[in-house]
Order: sequence, then C-alpha cells, then structure tokens
Amino acid sequence: MQKRRNWWCVTAVLLFILSGCTGVPDNVQPVTGFELSRYLGTWYEVARFDHSFEDGLSEVTATYSMRDDGGVNVINKGFSKEDNSWDEAQGRAFFVGEPSTGHLKVSFFGPFYASYVIMSLDKKNYQYALVTGPDKDFLWILARTPSLPESTIKQLLSTAQQAGYDTDKLIWVEHSTQ
Repeated sequence: MQKRRNWWCVTAVLLFILSGCTGVPDNVQPVTGFELSRYLGTWYEVARFDHSFEDGLSEVTATYSMRDDGGVNVINKGFSKEDNSWDEAQGRAFFVGEPSTGHLKVSFFGPFYASYVIMSLDKKNYQYALVTGPDKDFLWILARTPSLPESTIKQLLSTAQQAGYDTDKLIWVEHSTQ
C-alpha cells in the first residue's frame, strides 16, 4: 500500500511540475457565484480521464474541508483491487482569484500547484460538478452520490464537448453501492 501511495504522490507531483500551471484551458470559464462552504464535504468521482496517479482505482472520492489559513484541505482516496488496499493523497488548495470564482490551485507536494477549475456546477444544490485541470488532459465528473441521472451526465458531457474535450476518453469509476 505504501509503495502505491508513494507512486500516486510522485506521479501527481511530476504532473504538476510538468504542467506547472494555474491557468484555465482554452474555451473554459470557471463558474462564478461559487460558494466554497457549500462545496466542502465528500464528492464521488463518477468519471475521469485516465492518469497514472489514479490507474486502477475504484471507489474514488475527494473530500474537501477548511484549513486554518483559509485554504482547503484535499483528501483524495481510492481503492486498488490489484493491491487490495486503499490509496490516499492529501493536498491543499487555494483560490487563484476571487473566492466567488470556481478556480483554485491545488498541491499535493510542496510549492507545486496546478489548476482546479470548476467549469460546471449544480449551483442550486451543489450535487454535481465538472472539473478540469490546467489543460484539456484533465477532466472529472464529480457528484455527491456515486452515480448521476443520465440526463445530468448528458448535460455535463455536452458542456465538456463544447469546450473541446474528447469525452470518449472518460473512464467511468466503479463504486460498490451508494
């Protein structure tokens, strides 16, 4: 478990170093009217683009909580069937600009940050979000439950496609039960 956890962290760090960017991808606008207090808590990863730092993981969640310095604690957790163990990565996030804009920078190691851009959000109930990184190699569909209605998925896929994402590359994350 420790070996895989280290690999996850090292890979995430390398991606952040290589991308090293807190910008926003072309044709993407971070959501406005964002309320961090409503975004905090646990989110299930419904779908994602494949990356080595999450390779083979199911049951993936991201849990966000406040830090004393005004930032956000980030705990990403997923289950590796291959290792029969849980992997966890802890990080921190801070707003890039105004706290009412869904654009943060996140780090899982030292001073290296990458963008966390919320490009679509259920602003009424904060039940689902479409998130990207510093470029179009990163995409996640997150929800408060392990699955979403088909109509919501279609809406999020359409938003991603209109912004230039190849949604055929999405991996649908396995969750045992709600």
